[in-house]
Amino acid sequence: MLRVIVESASGIPKKIIGSPDPIASIVFRGEKQKTKAIDNDVNPVWNEVLGFDLKGSSLDASSFIDVIVKDYETIGKNKFIGSAKIPLRDLASGHMTSLPSKNVPLINEKQQATGANINLLIRYEEPDDLRPDRNEQPDGETSQVDAGDSGEGDERDADVGGRIHSGSPGAPTSQNQAGKPGYKSVHPSRKRNRALTNKPQDFQIRVRIIEGRQLPGNNINPVVKVNVCGQTHRTRIRRGNNPFFNEMFFYNVNMLPSELFDESISLRVYDSFSLRADGLLGYFKLDVGYIYDNSGHAIMRKWLLLSDPDDSSSGARGYLKVSITVVGTGDDPPTERKEMSEEQDDIESNLLVPAGVTMRWATLRLKVFRAEDMPQMDDAFIQTVKQVFGGEGDRKNLVDPYVEVSFAGKKLCTKFIEKNANPEWNELINLRVKFPSMCERIQLTVYDRDRLTKDDAIGTTFLNLSKMSSSGGEIEVSTAASEVGFLPAFGPCYINLYGSPREFTGLPDPYDKLNFGKGQGVAYRGRVLVELSTELDDKADRNVDDISSDDVLVAQKYQRRRKFSLCAVFHSACMLQEPGEPIQFEVSIGNYGNKLDSTCKPLSSTTQYSFAVFDGNHYYYLPWADTKPVVILTSHWEDISHRLDSVNILLFIAEKLESHLTSLKNAVLAKEPETHLEEICRKLIHHMIEDLNSFQLPAVEGQSHVTALDLQWRKLRDAAIDSIREMMANRMREAAIDVKATVEDIEDWLDRIKHLAEEPQNSMPDVIIWMLRGEKRVAFARVPANQILFSNFSEQACGKNCGRTQTIFMQYPMDKNKGVKVPVQLRVNMWLCLSAHEKNFNNFSDGNFSVYAEMYENQASVLGKWGTTGLVGRHKFSNVTGKVKLKRERFLPPRGWDWEEDWFVDPERWLLTEADAGHTEFTDEVFHNETRFPGGEWKAAVEPYTDVNGETVQNPKDFECPMGWCWEDAWSFDSDKAVDEKGWEYGVTIPPDDKPKSWVAVEKMYHVHRRKRLIRPRKKISDKKAVTEKRDPGEGWEYSSLIGWKFHRKERSSDTFRRRRWRRKMVPSDCIGSSAIFKLEGALGVDVDEKASKADAAKLFGANTPSVSCHFTQFYCYHLRVYVYQARNLCAMDKNSFSDPYAHVSFLHVSKTTEVIRSTLNPSWDQTLIFEDIEIYGDPQTIVRNPPDVVLELCDSDQVGKDEPLGRCTCWPVVTLNPSRVVSPKLLWLPVTKKGSSAGEVLLAAELFLKNQDTDGDLPLMPPRRGEKLFMVPQGIRPVVQLTAIEVLTWGLRNMTTYQLATVSSPSLIVECGGEVVETAVVKNIKKNPNFPGSVLLLKVLLPKEEIYTPPIVLKVIDHRPFGRKPVVGQCTIDRLEEFRCDPYCVNSDVCMSARVAMIAASQEEVVIDIEERTMVKSEPQAEMEEETVDWWSKFYASVDQHEKCGPYLKKGYDTLKMFDSELEEVAEFQGLNDFCSTFKLQRGKTEYDEDDPSVVGEFKGSFKIYPLSDDPGVPAPPRQFRELPESGPQECLVRIYVVRCLDLQPKDTNGLCDPYVKISLGGKKLDDRDNYKPNTLNPEFGRMFELSCFLPQDKDLKIAVYDYDLLSRDEKVGETIIDLENRLLSRFRAGCGLPKTYCVSGINQWRDQLKPSQILQNVARVRGVTPPHIEADGSSLSFSGKRYNLQDFEANTVIHQHLGPARERLSLHVLRTQGVVPEHVETRSLCSSHQPTLSQGKIQMWVDIFPKSLGLPGPPWDVTPRKAKKYALRAIIWNTTDVTLDERSITGEDMSDIYVKGWMPGMEDYKQQTDVHYRSLDGYGNFNWRFIFGFDYLPAEQMCVVSKKEHIWNLDKTELRIPPKLIIQIWDNDKFSLDDYLGTVELDLHNLISPAKSSEKCSLKMLPWREGSVASKKPLPNSLFSQKSVRGWWPCTVEQDGKLVLGGKVEMTLEIVEEKEMEERPAGKGRDEPNMNPRLDPPKRPDTSFFWFTNPCKTMKFIVWRRFKWIFIGAILLLLVILFLGILLYSLPNYISMKIVKPFS
Repeated sequence: MLRVIVESASGIPKKIIGSPDPIASIVFRGEKQKTKAIDNDVNPVWNEVLGFDLKGSSLDASSFIDVIVKDYETIGKNKFIGSAKIPLRDLASGHMTSLPSKNVPLINEKQQATGANINLLIRYEEPDDLRPDRNEQPDGETSQVDAGDSGEGDERDADVGGRIHSGSPGAPTSQNQAGKPGYKSVHPSRKRNRALTNKPQDFQIRVRIIEGRQLPGNNINPVVKVNVCGQTHRTRIRRGNNPFFNEMFFYNVNMLPSELFDESISLRVYDSFSLRADGLLGYFKLDVGYIYDNSGHAIMRKWLLLSDPDDSSSGARGYLKVSITVVGTGDDPPTERKEMSEEQDDIESNLLVPAGVTMRWATLRLKVFRAEDMPQMDDAFIQTVKQVFGGEGDRKNLVDPYVEVSFAGKKLCTKFIEKNANPEWNELINLRVKFPSMCERIQLTVYDRDRLTKDDAIGTTFLNLSKMSSSGGEIEVSTAASEVGFLPAFGPCYINLYGSPREFTGLPDPYDKLNFGKGQGVAYRGRVLVELSTELDDKADRNVDDISSDDVLVAQKYQRRRKFSLCAVFHSACMLQEPGEPIQFEVSIGNYGNKLDSTCKPLSSTTQYSFAVFDGNHYYYLPWADTKPVVILTSHWEDISHRLDSVNILLFIAEKLESHLTSLKNAVLAKEPETHLEEICRKLIHHMIEDLNSFQLPAVEGQSHVTALDLQWRKLRDAAIDSIREMMANRMREAAIDVKATVEDIEDWLDRIKHLAEEPQNSMPDVIIWMLRGEKRVAFARVPANQILFSNFSEQACGKNCGRTQTIFMQYPMDKNKGVKVPVQLRVNMWLCLSAHEKNFNNFSDGNFSVYAEMYENQASVLGKWGTTGLVGRHKFSNVTGKVKLKRERFLPPRGWDWEEDWFVDPERWLLTEADAGHTEFTDEVFHNETRFPGGEWKAAVEPYTDVNGETVQNPKDFECPMGWCWEDAWSFDSDKAVDEKGWEYGVTIPPDDKPKSWVAVEKMYHVHRRKRLIRPRKKISDKKAVTEKRDPGEGWEYSSLIGWKFHRKERSSDTFRRRRWRRKMVPSDCIGSSAIFKLEGALGVDVDEKASKADAAKLFGANTPSVSCHFTQFYCYHLRVYVYQARNLCAMDKNSFSDPYAHVSFLHVSKTTEVIRSTLNPSWDQTLIFEDIEIYGDPQTIVRNPPDVVLELCDSDQVGKDEPLGRCTCWPVVTLNPSRVVSPKLLWLPVTKKGSSAGEVLLAAELFLKNQDTDGDLPLMPPRRGEKLFMVPQGIRPVVQLTAIEVLTWGLRNMTTYQLATVSSPSLIVECGGEVVETAVVKNIKKNPNFPGSVLLLKVLLPKEEIYTPPIVLKVIDHRPFGRKPVVGQCTIDRLEEFRCDPYCVNSDVCMSARVAMIAASQEEVVIDIEERTMVKSEPQAEMEEETVDWWSKFYASVDQHEKCGPYLKKGYDTLKMFDSELEEVAEFQGLNDFCSTFKLQRGKTEYDEDDPSVVGEFKGSFKIYPLSDDPGVPAPPRQFRELPESGPQECLVRIYVVRCLDLQPKDTNGLCDPYVKISLGGKKLDDRDNYKPNTLNPEFGRMFELSCFLPQDKDLKIAVYDYDLLSRDEKVGETIIDLENRLLSRFRAGCGLPKTYCVSGINQWRDQLKPSQILQNVARVRGVTPPHIEADGSSLSFSGKRYNLQDFEANTVIHQHLGPARERLSLHVLRTQGVVPEHVETRSLCSSHQPTLSQGKIQMWVDIFPKSLGLPGPPWDVTPRKAKKYALRAIIWNTTDVTLDERSITGEDMSDIYVKGWMPGMEDYKQQTDVHYRSLDGYGNFNWRFIFGFDYLPAEQMCVVSKKEHIWNLDKTELRIPPKLIIQIWDNDKFSLDDYLGTVELDLHNLISPAKSSEKCSLKMLPWREGSVASKKPLPNSLFSQKSVRGWWPCTVEQDGKLVLGGKVEMTLEIVEEKEMEERPAGKGRDEPNMNPRLDPPKRPDTSFFWFTNPCKTMKFIVWRRFKWIFIGAILLLLVILFLGILLYSLPNYISMKIVKPFS
């Protein structure tokens, strides 16, 4: 770790106005960190620590740091002040650990001194070589590198959180690897992380709440609520400000990944006992997608900074430590690992934000100005009523729009505006967020307000913050390099809305979901003008406010429009699935061109209607021939060409790079030599650098519509391109290029360039093409405008498809079948440009454009005469709809156009197309009709011969065969229908019909009508057509039975209506060339007569637009050959587990079909499909550059029902213009896709030849034939084959399931490959022995030499059943054969070894086992002592590097075992334990798309060896590979299963926990450990051993399941794992019993294998075919396999303990462990569940030992029983308190408190204790001498307290919790008649005890570790109380006042930890109770004033009344005496005076 303390700077030069705000950045190895900015200071003091993680590497002498000081600017770029470079060689040398750098001068860009200096202190800590291990923490806190541990993870972290302004404090930089300078992606690349198919799938979100820190409030009871996807869980309630939870919650969802990633995770911390509304202490929110984009799809043990959602000024509201994981299909969840450094967990360094970023409040200010083109959303009923009563109806504005903005769970809305399709809101929406934000997308949904029903969504769009901000992830190569970080900014710019079609219907919208942004929108729904800016630390007064008029004016300039022109030429429309209504295409951009929208000018945006024609094979196409329909559009948009040009240039560079990268990857796959690959690499990088240098992006400055984001984005692009260029240049300089690393880098560069090509401010709507059948919208395609946009900036700035013919597969809206069927394949040439650039269209256009005005002449038949009298609702001359009246005279050509010729009749092209068009074979049909009276004679009907519609046709005898056709047969009747033997079918006529509706095959008396279908097939022999005589204008009529019905060419008797089309050609008058067509704007010649009102004129708006077509005078004839060789891995569509595949191959308007291959998923067609004479219009050079696609549609042929689709694949043909120079195409595997995912591969190629007009002789020779019509793939294209041997080891079948309710009892196996088939013998009885009798088969096959062409091996299992039935009960396809290829002459192959191992394992011979008795060296007590100190768990913890838990185990020299983080089968060096034979899954049944696999019905165990054979018969055959095979009979084994523990189990109970236990099944035996379930835990320590015996191979599958115990309901399965014991026993790696490191004959590591090491070593020698090992008599050395081994070498530095066996065996074991066998181990297996098969349900750590009983008895088993917690007691003596807050005022006015102290240990709140009360403390001093005693169970190994308690009364079991040992002491003020007052608390962690102060004067808040400037942060923390045993001193207690912690008092305590034994030896009582000793506590010496007034009245008098009022009392008595004296005086004075006067006694 390198830490840089940035202290201060001085002498920073002043600015012209004011002082600078300095901010310092430190750059080290490409990683940059920043301080915060200091405002207005030329001598700033930062005192900030910036840390750099060295990731385990050390400093080298050349290391240095760059210091850069800048002037922080809130808006714009920070200004450079100065920089310095400080070398670190002194630190690297190791002479010093800290490097003070004082007064380092800062220099400017010109390398001159600035006069400013900076002071730094640099510290370096050597890296620890602690290897991370997953098993560190038994409760699942085990291994995974945190997101920060990898460069990639760091970069991704930095990018997500770090969208911060370059000047904000601590804007992060990306952390590149050393030696790779350059720019890293500015936001997390979702490309790699999110490669998920977008279909609903299982996900699991795991949230572990670990602990909280510094939560606000006094004496709180925190609880955490976690909400994910609508599910909420809460933790248990804890006490205190630093609660420890350690609770895990699982959220299982099944949803689309795209939807899940937008969901948020919210964590809220509440004070559970607070009844007030402000019980929320703090919250944190982040997106699921943010977690998924992190390394490992997780954040591990990160601190979250909690905040108050309502009060942003309140600052941090405490911290919460969490781990969150998103587990997707097939993901292995990372396991946590508690860091060693976490003991003193530094929150700041582990916060969930990138390094150096401070979380700040920010306001996203979204200005919503206006919207336009909103569609009609409300019913037009009211408007219609208005029109009826003569009012003005306004259908356009039937919408009441408002905008809803939602972000991070907050939703705000604008006002709604009534009846306005172009509303202006002009409102500002303020969103308060913590920045950098963990949420990424702002959702904007426009709604239509409905008063009565739910508001309807009009459309939804998203603003992606990551695309409109940057974290500043550049590398400052020079100090003056510009920064590229910026805050989110956008616009003012329009964003387009897409959703369902615009046309309003009163019915529910079936595509409504699209308006919420779910799925691809199919139509434009309007656009919204918005602007986004971000203000840091700014608080808005109102959430929604009005925009100032100045801002509205500023936005005006961004709405300036320019005219754009779009032309689309439709070259072909083919692959239509069925004929039907006529078809037309509509092209629109925005609202322009939408034929059903009346808001824009009429445009030629639709093609003419056409009827589809059959292509002669399978599909239909539109017969456009040489006249292609053209669509013209003009529209008005903002000119954003500067944005789209940049996009197109970057996409051009990316596409070029991608094509080069593909060729490089192909070269790697083809295993080209390294030098050649390196050459390709260099060439690629060289081209790339050239491209980056030559293709400049257009300048942004000075362009119209430039926004702040444009400028920042341009800066970012420039910096990124410079960085990529530099990295490429560095790579070119390298002497040798690592090709693999370079490919990864190029992919990374490609990703970056593609990311840079994303344009957030693309306001140009997509071009949308619709296919309409009649008036119904059927299919659509969306084309981004930038792809077809012309630019005059450069050729590369034009869209990739601008002016190029592209192939578009249209799609159905919201297609549930995801494109299984293609509605139509279009070839269309599109061109979009600014109208100013129209002239350039002339260079791109192909063919001659012709423009016609057209109208229709209509007539009706009245009494057999045609005329205009019977036209009801039609006009004599009208448009195509017949409803708009037109007149020839009134037609006016558009401005700039003239008529070229007069009107002429031109029938529609599809009318001239005969019914047999496109067919090569055709059947003519005629119906022969007869009638009679009931029971009479049959006679010819009135119309004896009709067609299927009942129309009269001629007599079949008069039919003539058309030209170019010949009859194949005579007329005959159709016998395939329900007819009698003569072909008649009978019916009854029911008036008013003149024909029967239904027909039957049997004649009855009442039948009055019968008919016979006569058919005659004919065949096409040539393409000559009958010469059609020239038609005069009197012809060209088309007829229809009723108005609006389908028209036909020939007149029928039932026709009542006819029409014909008149056309007139127009030519441009002024401009030359094709671009003239763009001037065709507006309707033609609409005749608005006097009677018509304005409203009618509006209705006619756009009714008749000119028809434009592109005419090609010349066509070229082509010849196509498609070579379909084979396919593999197709989907099974039939019940028999196979398919019957064939392929339709389509090319433009022709298609052919291959033959059907029965019952296979890997068909081999070997077929050439030849397409003769394909007419293609256009320049051949264009076809070479951009040939049409060849499309293969694979289908499964079904005898019954429709054929099912298997998938589709497209291929580009190789075009050859000169057939004499032939370049053979190469067969390539092309992917077959179905529903968007892979469905196999096809091996094919295609070539297209231009035919010479003079001769066909130049074409290549015809391929060889197979049969009459089938051509094979010719030599030179088909793969070269070689005779190859395939040896098949057929070991046996396992786990065969029933087939058709019967068990599979007598199976055999058929192996097929390359047309050869071989079958095994039949297994007699699969239950007794499931292995095949003869184990090896041999096939000799012709296989291709090139690996990529190799056909798969197909395995079929058939069952031999009674009556000769042999059904296929399972099949398997093995398509990767390279792993089975071998050299047949290589001796000692692995297979022989494995086979010999298996033979030894299976041998039944006697084995002598002698384990020598050893004298035990040690006495019994000593053995017991050892037993106590070390156990198996000591070994386990020593092996997982948790040395603090293993005691003296390692010091004794004992060995450790190997921990595997995965299943043993997954460990690479053991080859999946499949070395003897592999296991192949057998499948059966049909592949349902939604399931991943067909059901697995069994397993085949076997293997293959493939090697070439010589073609020369004289050469002897090579030796067979499978020679030595073991006996295949069953053998009995003893199996021991050790289950250690489980990690992160899936919870099954409502409390978020489960009660797991283990269930084991092996063969028919089941062991249920239900009694030993572990209550309420997800990380149980089982420590169980199970012993079973079984027979292998029958009982090969060992199932270990974990169940959840339930008392009342059925126990639920958590998950299970299956181990194949047979593979372990047969493997040469000896997986039956792992070999320990040492050979011990006694002690806890006693040898437990059946054979001694020397015997095992002899077996290894036999297996390898080498001489047996020779061991010296004293066992000191051994020679084996040509090497000599010495015992001394192995045991040089090891402790020799008394348990070790003889030297001979020890040495044999050491040698064995060098031979690659399985060591003693614990494996970690994933638990799976059928409920969620793709998600791990937790992990189980375990191992299995297998002992064949034939080898004798094994050694004793391990004892793995879990450790028990030890009993401890914490004795806390409360001596005194001082400086306690005086909380009350006495009657006498003194401040005082009645103090008492309360204490408890967390988790044991029920056992709280408190002292007696020190009454009336007047100075905060209290004396107690009181002892607390807390007993607790403690695991020293884990440093955790074990607390068992029932959660609720109704719980059955106690929940065991593990809680860190802490003591909480609180000071309270006692009140008798009200609630006690809380005065302060101190929380002491017994492991990291705060050092107490020796005296109360030294005790202060600075002792607390989290206080700024605290003493504790500077001094190392003391040892734990467990090692110190006892400590005494003073601790400060804190209380919160006004959000700050203040001193609430000080407490003097003695803390002592006592073990159970000591408790008995040194007893002590609670308080001052007996036994009052150790130490003895005297009663407290409290002042006499300390008493309770109510119970001590005398003391109250003495100490309260007398003391306080003593003088008052004395004064009162004296006063009383005086008053008494005066009273007596006054009383006696008169008497005295009178006596004096009278003197009676004198």
